[in-house]
Amino acid sequence: MSRVLVAALVITLGVAAHTVRAQDAPRSTAAAVGAPVNLNSASVAQLEALPGIGRATAERIVEYRQKNGGFKKAEDLMNVRGIGEKSFLKLKPLITVASTRTP
Repeated sequence: MSRVLVAALVITLGVAAHTVRAQDAPRSTAAAVGAPVNLNSASVAQLEALPGIGRATAERIVEYRQKNGGFKKAEDLMNVRGIGEKSFLKLKPLITVASTRTP
């Protein structure tokens, strides 16, 4: 095989492998590029789709929401055990706080 043909084959295989990896990306990455997650209405499953949020933390977010009448501002998320400033700063662009009440 010529060097040009080998180089073309290597490039083609590299592009194909990169395409497969992008398609197999975790759902949390896909959720991160969609609409922000509303902390006042999201289900446990929707919260789990956020990066760094596991089942237990998602359940604590819902529990906080129920006990406190919802989140007033995004920063209130740091009142949930397991969410510190560092975690909050990663989540901030991915979350929103909107009222779930209708007028």
